[in-house]
Amino acid sequence: MGKYMHKGSCLCGAVEYEITGPLDRILLCHCSRCRKANGSAFSAVSPVAASDFRIIKGQEFLRSYSTDAGVHRIFCGTCGSPIVSKRDNMPETVRLRIGTLDTPLDTGISAHIFVGSKAEWYEILDGHTQYAERPHPG
Repeated sequence: MGKYMHKGSCLCGAVEYEITGPLDRILLCHCSRCRKANGSAFSAVSPVAASDFRIIKGQEFLRSYSTDAGVHRIFCGTCGSPIVSKRDNMPETVRLRIGTLDTPLDTGISAHIFVGSKAEWYEILDGHTQYAERPHPG
């Protein structure tokens, strides 16, 4: 195994990954796609350099759902845990699903994004910055 900064896995343990570089800011995405994909009010994500992300166990268990817009959501085919998403127009970056990390973080969330389409039943009560859509760049 390489020198990792973070490690993570899916719910059933079939898939494990490591990250050898830093995580970017942690964002809570409230868009309808993330809500559907996670069955929750938002998805906690962090951009990570694709070159720093590596599956170390269970590549054969990974499945992907791709949209017409070129977004690929990669998840464990056994337990359904979302691991990362990728975009065809940003191949250098994956968006890590923070809830799958097994190592502790030394930072908190940076902002809420796509709050213009957030679930009406969820109220954001923290003081973090809120963006109606996606902040740029990112």
